This record gives sequence, C-alpha cells and structure tokens, in this order.
Amino acid sequence: MNAVLFSADTWPGLADGTITRTFRRWRRAQVRAGGRYRVGGLLLAVDDVHLVRVGDLTREDAAAAGEPDLAALHRRLAGRGAPPAADDQVWRVDLRCVGPDDRIALRQDDDLGSEEVRGLRARLDRLDRASPYGPWTRTVLRQVAERPGVVSTELAQEAGRERMAYKADVRKLKALGLTESLPVGYRLSPRGAALLAALGEG
Repeated sequence: MNAVLFSADTWPGLADGTITRTFRRWRRAQVRAGGRYRVGGLLLAVDDVHLVRVGDLTREDAAAAGEPDLAALHRRLAGRGAPPAADDQVWRVDLRCVGPDDRIALRQDDDLGSEEVRGLRARLDRLDRASPYGPWTRTVLRQVAERPGVVSTELAQEAGRERMAYKADVRKLKALGLTESLPVGYRLSPRGAALLAALGEG
C-alpha cells in the first residue's frame, strides 16, 4: 500500500487481523475500495473508504486502528501538526490482510522458461515504448545489477535522470519481481538476475 504508509510497529496487528482500520488526513482519497496494496511484506485489501468527522470517532475506532484509546488515535492523526478539530473530516479506511506480499515469492522464482522470458521481454518493451525519454528498462536493470546498495540519488545522476522519476521506474521493475529494495538502494532479485542472463545481458 504505497499510498498508505504504516509504521513497523503496526505490521504484526495488520498481519493477525487486530488492526482493520486506519484514519488519514488526506485532501482526497489515496486508495480505493476493492484495491490491494502492499505494506511490510503483507498484501492488504481495502473494503471501504469514506469521510468521517473526528468528533464522531469512537473507542472502537481507536482499537480497530491499533491504538490503546481515542486520545492516542487523535495524537497519531495530529502527527507533528496541530491536533484535528472535532469538525475536521478524515478518511476512514477499512482493510484486511489477505496474505503475504505476492511479489516476495515472485522475486525468488528464477526458473524462467522460454515462454516466461518472452512475456517479460514484452513487458519491458511496453514500458520502454511508453516512456517519454526512451528505452530505459535494460539500462536500469544492468545498473542495479552492477551497483547494488547504491543510493538512488547517485544512480539517477549516473543515468541522467530526475531522482523521483528514476525511483518510479525502479518500482515498475519491482512490480514485475525483478528488483528488491534495500535499506539503501536496490539489488536485482534472483528472478531479475535470471532474466538478464536469459536476455544475454547478465
């Protein structure tokens, strides 16, 4: 759930189903009902998204959000800013864990048959054709393979790219199971390394 960040202390509650709700002070909804999002190695499904008044929040809401009481929920909503007023509206997101992040198993699958290689090559070609700055997928895969753990700012500079656009492209490769994020930078997954080798670029 890139659109909804959760602190690591909430991941166990998300996994075991004790956290089934979150509240966000967004200007507009950042997730949609029926959508699935990845957080902390988990795959979360959003069942409902709607606006509620802060003054209408209850202790049950706080418990469903993993907070010990309503005051703690208000503090989390405040973050580093001013506490929300009773008439302020926040987005209520009802969600559930449906299992582990499906990309984790995908990244480990390096037994690529010829048909799967053709399919992945076609996916990369489509990403290249859709790019406003020309083909990039093989270049980024090779760069990540050669420079694992290097900060994205440096990788983007080397590639002559703007950092946020570069990171967005790496996320597209990650969605295909080809790269993995590290505390700093990235590395190829076993699947990504196998694909590069199959393409004759590993």
